[in-house]
Amino acid sequence: MIDVILKKGKEKAAMLHHPWIFSGAIDKIKGKPLNGEIVKVCSASAEFLAYGYYNDQSRVALRLMEWEESKTIDKEWYQEKLRNAIASRKHLLNADTNTCRLVFSEADFLPGLIVDQYADFLSLQILSAGIENVKEEIIDLLKEELNPRGIFDKSDAGARKHENLEATQGLLWGETPPEFIEVRENGIAYHINIADGQKSGFYCDQRDNREILAAYSKDKNVLDCFCYSGGFTLNSLKHGAAHVTSVDSSALAIETLAHNLELNGFDPTQQLSIQSDVNKQLRVFKEEGKKFDIVVLDPPKYAPSRSALDRAARAYKDLNRLGMLLLEKGGILATYSCSGAVDMETFKQIIAWAALDAGKEVQIIKQFHQPEDHPVRLSFPEGEYLKGLLLRVL
Repeated sequence: MIDVILKKGKEKAAMLHHPWIFSGAIDKIKGKPLNGEIVKVCSASAEFLAYGYYNDQSRVALRLMEWEESKTIDKEWYQEKLRNAIASRKHLLNADTNTCRLVFSEADFLPGLIVDQYADFLSLQILSAGIENVKEEIIDLLKEELNPRGIFDKSDAGARKHENLEATQGLLWGETPPEFIEVRENGIAYHINIADGQKSGFYCDQRDNREILAAYSKDKNVLDCFCYSGGFTLNSLKHGAAHVTSVDSSALAIETLAHNLELNGFDPTQQLSIQSDVNKQLRVFKEEGKKFDIVVLDPPKYAPSRSALDRAARAYKDLNRLGMLLLEKGGILATYSCSGAVDMETFKQIIAWAALDAGKEVQIIKQFHQPEDHPVRLSFPEGEYLKGLLLRVL
C-alpha cells in the first residue's frame, strides 16, 4: 500500500478523526496511487494516522475511512460498514414509513456513498472515486443484505465533477423502477419518480420536520414554497389545514404533487398548485395583498461552497423578507437551509436581517435539524447540512 506523508503540523484533523485531508496538507507520496486507490496516511514523523481514498483531481485529496492500522479494507470491511448503517435505521421502517436513507457517506464511514430505500427499490449516489472503484462489490453486498427489487444509479450530482468523474444514471441491478413508486412516510403515500426526480428521488431528510410543522396547520391557510412532491403540503392537509397553496418551478414536481393529492384522497378544493419561480410568485402575492397563516420556505442549496456564502446570504435574506411580509400578524414562518456552508448561527443572523428589512419582530419557536437517518459525526460537523427555524412573526 502506498504511503502519503502529511506536512508537519497537518496531522491534527486526521488524529481527531475528521475524514477530509486537503491537497495542500500533503508533503510527499511514496509512489503513484491511482485516483480512488486506498492509501496509508502518515504524519511527518511516519506515524500511522488512517487509511483513505486518494484523488489528485479533488481539492479533498484524501477521504479517510479507517483509523485502526490492523484493519484490512476488503469486502468484509465494506460489509460490516453497510450492515452497521442499515441496522441503525431498521427501527425507522414500519407500516407507516417504508423510505429512509440507509447510508449517509462520511457519517457511516463510507465517504462518497449514499443509499436511499424507496419501498422495494434502492437509489444510489456514488460521489467519490474510491466508492466508484468498488461499485460492483457495493451492489453485491446490497443485494445480499436487502434483496431489493432493483438498484438504480442516481450519481449525477455535481460532486462527481470534483472527483473527475462523469455523471451516471441508470439501472444497476434488478428491475427498472416504474415511472412512479409508491412509498409511505408518516402514514402519507407518495408517488416517487427515481429516474427523473431531483437528487435521489425524494427528500426524506425533512420527514421529522414535516410532522412538527403540520401540528400547527389545523384550520390554517398555508403557503408551501419549493413544494416539490408535496411533503409539507400533504402533511398540512392531513393535520387539518383549511387550504394549502403549493408553488414550485418544476412541471414534474407539480405533476407529482397532483398524483400524491389524489393518492391520499385529499379534497382538491383545499389545495392550489402554482408552477412558477418562487421569488417571482411571492412578489405577485405581495402585490395582490394576499396573506397566509403559515409560510414554508424550503429552497434548494443556495451555497454549495463557502465561496458562494455572500451571494447565498443575500438570496436567503430576500426570500425570507418576502415570506414574512405575506404572513398574518402572529403567523408562522418555517424556513430552511440545506447549504452545508451556512451554519445555524449564520442562518439566524440572515433571518434577523430579513426581519429588520421587513419591519417585523420575530420569535424563534423551534429549531429544525436533519433526522437520525442523516446522522452527524462529532468529528465531521460539515455533515450537518440541514437546518431550519420555526418562527412566529409579530
